[in-house]
Amino acid sequence: MLDDTTIAQLAAELQTSEQTRVPVEHFSKRFPGMTIEDGYRVSRAWVAAQIAGGARVIGHKIGLTSRAMQISSQITEPDYGTLLDHMLYRCEGEALLDIPLNRFIAPRVEVELAFILKAPLQGPDVTVEQVLDATEFITPAIEIIDARIEQFDRHTKAMRKVFDTISDNAANAGIVLGGQRVGARAVDRAWCGAILRQNGVVEETGLAAGVQGDPAIGIAWLANKLAPWGETLQPGHIVLAGSFTRPVAAKAGDRFEADYGPLGRLNFRFV
Repeated sequence: MLDDTTIAQLAAELQTSEQTRVPVEHFSKRFPGMTIEDGYRVSRAWVAAQIAGGARVIGHKIGLTSRAMQISSQITEPDYGTLLDHMLYRCEGEALLDIPLNRFIAPRVEVELAFILKAPLQGPDVTVEQVLDATEFITPAIEIIDARIEQFDRHTKAMRKVFDTISDNAANAGIVLGGQRVGARAVDRAWCGAILRQNGVVEETGLAAGVQGDPAIGIAWLANKLAPWGETLQPGHIVLAGSFTRPVAAKAGDRFEADYGPLGRLNFRFV
């Protein structure tokens, strides 16, 4: 386990990386004994620094929800990070939303569903039914993931490990909300799907069933994982349930359309 001084140092490196838009080298390479718990301690220290600077927590994200991603990351469960107010963008109807590229280092786009809570969820024994009871509505969402810790090592080209991803706030950097708001029980959540177009070309399609069979399962899992840290999902929180498409890299000028069918469309562009 890393000592508190090292945790603070690594969190400060993430802070500098976000400000300068220069990614840092893999923490797991420099500290081979690093654990998943160390990763969450770094992430929490980074979030604490953000809050000290005036940021506000608006929810959480769940990542690595697909079995394929868990196998590739050599873990047996998802990971999670924290959403902050400056990360949030909203699409108004189907109008085009401009997102400044200079907020990010190497942004990638993922298609998800967001759960907006109306009641607290406190583990350790939260069930899917309790999640549905506590959800005000679900709505289309895009997660913008990024790499404050470089995705591939600059020397060996090795992909970063799960310890790095977790340290890096589970790679979260932005969230786009829009489209229809529907009750959690009003739709067949597993069959909610989307088509993601980049500059008019279909890059990805997917169903929310790819998120553990039902995205609500992940919300219950998260509430229970937060419990040992003394943390609770709160009313008004946004919870990203996990991507059901692969991440698509974005560059300046790229225009995206995420078509959720009856749940609406999110149109945005990186400028």
